Amino acid sequence: MTLKTEPLTRACTEARGLAMDAVAACKSGHLGLPLGAAEIGAILYGHALRVNPDDPKWINRDRFVLSAGHGSMFLYAWLNLVGFDLSIDEIKRFRALHSKTPGHPEFGDTPGVEATTGPLGQGVGNAVGMAMAAKMAEARFNTPEHKIFDHHVIALCGDGCIQEGIASEAAALAGRQGLDNLILFYDSNDVTLDAMGSKSQCEDTGKRFEAYGWAVQTVKEGNDMAALLKVYEKALAAKDQPQLIICKTLIGKGIPEVAGTQKAHGEAGVKFVDAARKALGLPAEKFYVSPETRAYFAEHKKNLKAAYQQWQTTFAAWQKANPDKAELLRSGLDHVIPDNLLDSCPVYPDNTAPLATRKAGADMLNALAKRLPLIVSGSADLHGSTLNYIKDAGDFDKDNRAGRNIYFGIREHAMGAILNGFGYYGVFRASGATFLTFADYMRASVRLAAIAKLPVFYIFTHDSVGVGEDGPTHQPVEVVSALRLIPGLDVIRPGDPEETAGAFVAALDRADGPTALCLTRQVIPLQATIPLHWRRGGVLSGGYVAQYEKGGYLNLILISCGSELQHAMNAANQLGNGVRVVSMPCFERFERMPWEYRESILPSWCKKRVAIEAGVTGLWHKYVGTEGKVIGIERFGMSAPGDVVMKELGITTEHLVEVAKTML
Repeated sequence: MTLKTEPLTRACTEARGLAMDAVAACKSGHLGLPLGAAEIGAILYGHALRVNPDDPKWINRDRFVLSAGHGSMFLYAWLNLVGFDLSIDEIKRFRALHSKTPGHPEFGDTPGVEATTGPLGQGVGNAVGMAMAAKMAEARFNTPEHKIFDHHVIALCGDGCIQEGIASEAAALAGRQGLDNLILFYDSNDVTLDAMGSKSQCEDTGKRFEAYGWAVQTVKEGNDMAALLKVYEKALAAKDQPQLIICKTLIGKGIPEVAGTQKAHGEAGVKFVDAARKALGLPAEKFYVSPETRAYFAEHKKNLKAAYQQWQTTFAAWQKANPDKAELLRSGLDHVIPDNLLDSCPVYPDNTAPLATRKAGADMLNALAKRLPLIVSGSADLHGSTLNYIKDAGDFDKDNRAGRNIYFGIREHAMGAILNGFGYYGVFRASGATFLTFADYMRASVRLAAIAKLPVFYIFTHDSVGVGEDGPTHQPVEVVSALRLIPGLDVIRPGDPEETAGAFVAALDRADGPTALCLTRQVIPLQATIPLHWRRGGVLSGGYVAQYEKGGYLNLILISCGSELQHAMNAANQLGNGVRVVSMPCFERFERMPWEYRESILPSWCKKRVAIEAGVTGLWHKYVGTEGKVIGIERFGMSAPGDVVMKELGITTEHLVEVAKTML
């Protein structure tokens, strides 16, 4: 279809006007990208992007990710123009409370927003994850007769995204994987917030991406729509390589007083908006979109919907010919999890030898992966230690897009963002693994998963000073608590192999947010005296009574989780009557339980409480209260065998008994 330059030039002007008016109205925001990259929006939303504004979740739509999320008015303006459910009234409420136009795009709040972005570079990783998921979907669901997945993932980033290490990590993996369905527009205006880009960058970005295995094109006039479309169409037709399009744009184009300088990045141009609007030929009316532009996009929307209807015909034929595939796809999109999923988990005999929960986790993952074929798992170069490899499922690679095991390389941060891309894509249940101490390398991505309520899960092994000889750099004394501080993230630290079964089912059962599973390297005993269904089901409730008090009265509660549950159980037996043991593998799930349940586990009238965990103690005080005590580790660890370190730092049954006796 021929590019209609005249109406799209008008649309660019009006999109710039919308951005100016919105930022000026709320006196905050970022004008630079919406003004400088308007022509990129025009060739995508006004011409080439395959979407249906009336069905924003169409599974074969092109995905557009605004990695430079601070330029959100770019996205909001074009979503409004192309016909998504985002009204001018919502644009007038830019950055206002409960609007559909928050300061940075938020997934789930605004139709057409594919990812929550803002922290720079994250959107690049998200786009890589979406492109990998799309390749996986093509391999799983397309047939020779019917191709229902054949779309592209397009992202727009800026100099800030390119500078962030996460973008480099993700781009390197995308090149290795040959993701030819991935196109990255680089809004290269040579400006950062503090200063001109030359203050902090001197590299040849194109050559760097070529070294990663990308194909690179440069548009020297990044505000020339015809030039942009030419390279975009070439990128669409390319094979075997992801595509980088470097666009040399003028930041803040349309406001001469700041254009091309760092002042254009934010709202410094607001004081010149009225004159700029007049110079652009916009009327005095604010938030103006001409009838001609509305008519152009109404016609464009008809063409988009015609292509959509044609796909629907193919999809209906595919469903009829492939009912099993259709049901599997539906289950992935709707997050359908069987009610009896725990029954698929192996049961350990009571005489099972001590077992690391990372090994139990491997057993659970493989058993559940047989039941749920859309589970995929990856590791940051640690499959041999995290033990999360799905057997007989193959490796995701150029020659096997259906493989369910992903080799992320030593790229924890990118792994987190790529997992989020899978979460946004919405077909697969993705998980990634590394040592718990390296969770901080991917913390920003985990936080965004929680904000966006993505049902991904993390397998963090080597969860305490029990790691031993590797020493304090690998002993995460503070990381479990640090993860617990992230709102919306479930952190589960199971206390034996059967609790590990419950932990994996809890992670898969959750559809409204991420879950972190914290597993041991060292072996721990099976808690065979606790009934099987208590251990498995108790994790789903977050906390449960592992051993009721003997003697008909309650005098003391011992609380623990993970590898320290064994000490609470042993101590209770030594202390005798009146002692209850509560296993608390997941604070977050426990807090979501009704008050009556929580009170039945931790009755408020019983003030004598001792908690023990091999980590920092602060968060446990909400469960022990002002009269209770917490045994933990308020320092970094040391290099020695794990049991020696535990003893040296007081994480033992003997120390727990000693402290508990002071309260009896």
